[in-house]
Amino acid sequence: MSRSSYDRHLTIFSPEGRLYQVEYAFKAISGAGITAVAVRGRDTVVVATQKKLPDKLIDASTVTHIFMITPQIGCVVTGRTPDARAQVQRARSEAAEFQYKYGYPITPDLLAKRLANINQVYTQKAAMRPLGIAMILIGLDDEQGQEPQIFKLDPAGHYVGYRATASGTKQTEAISFLEKQFKRVPTAMAPDAALAEAENMARELSREDVLDMAVNTLHTVLAQELKPSEVEIGIVGGPAVRDPSADPREAEAQRRFRTLGEADIVQILERLAERD
Repeated sequence: MSRSSYDRHLTIFSPEGRLYQVEYAFKAISGAGITAVAVRGRDTVVVATQKKLPDKLIDASTVTHIFMITPQIGCVVTGRTPDARAQVQRARSEAAEFQYKYGYPITPDLLAKRLANINQVYTQKAAMRPLGIAMILIGLDDEQGQEPQIFKLDPAGHYVGYRATASGTKQTEAISFLEKQFKRVPTAMAPDAALAEAENMARELSREDVLDMAVNTLHTVLAQELKPSEVEIGIVGGPAVRDPSADPREAEAQRRFRTLGEADIVQILERLAERD
């Protein structure tokens, strides 16, 4: 039987053990022409992505690929925008239901696990279809002492944590660039020692370092000058405020998930330009 005989139904394996409908969902991620990057640091985690307007008449303020799920968890989604909005709405519902049921906010790893389980169910039932998106969750884990975390989910239901990762059209090039940034260790080191050194490097990255690395990765893999209006940046965390006289609520608000305005993006681009 030809390949087309196996890609008409989601639940039928080909003789090679492949599910073509799921593979098509992965291809839909790159079809949007968007690349996203996430980088984790000592106390901050950042996502950066492109912002494209398909029509000049579109209001730019209504177009985004970065969403807030809870005050301490955000995400960037690449792929089909309608699927992205549906998944974000489901993530918000799951987070709200968790807090109502248990009395404390959901952690990034538990939310990633729940969404991955839902994605996996979509690959089993013929009445559903896999979502053509890749979601990168970022947030702070209260159970780990406000430690920043990154989790990446795919349409098949796989999720895993990262120090840095990318998704979208230039995913391979972006991940290769990020790996070089985290492999500044002697090649003669044992694998375990090299991994430990990379983890230590991630823990040493400051807020400015992760912002610069994320934007510089986009700039490098896209091979074009970035304009402030063409970049979106989401950030959560930051240096803890140790001033006893500071308002605790204001200090907490400064560490919540938020998106940067164009003025902040201009400063990052200017800082990178000065280094070059």
